[in-house]
Amino acid sequence: MTLFALLQSAPAPSALIGIVPYVAIAAIFYFLFFLPMQKQKKQQQQMLASLEPGKVVVTQGGIVGTIISTKEEIIVIQVKPDNIKLQLARHAVTGVVPEEEVKKF
Repeated sequence: MTLFALLQSAPAPSALIGIVPYVAIAAIFYFLFFLPMQKQKKQQQQMLASLEPGKVVVTQGGIVGTIISTKEEIIVIQVKPDNIKLQLARHAVTGVVPEEEVKKF
C-alpha cells in the first residue's frame, strides 16, 4: 500500500476537533479580560455603597474632600481650604483616601 492510499483511508477529523480552538480562545478572553473587569466593577460598587459621612474621597475630576452627607445618589463633600461644599453624584467618586494619607491633606 502506498502512502497516498493510507492518507485517503484515514478517518476524517471530527467536527468537534475543529471547534476546540475557538472554545479555547473564548476561555482565554474570558479569564484575561471579562473576569477581571467584573471583579473591578464589583469592588467599585461596594466602595460606592460604603460611602458615609467623615470619609475622605477623590472624585473623577481630582477633587479631594470630606463627605458631609449622603442621600441615595447624591453626596455632599466639603473641600479645603475654604470649606466649600460641593454636591456630587455618587458615581463621580473614584476612590476613598486611606486613613494614613488623610493626615497629609
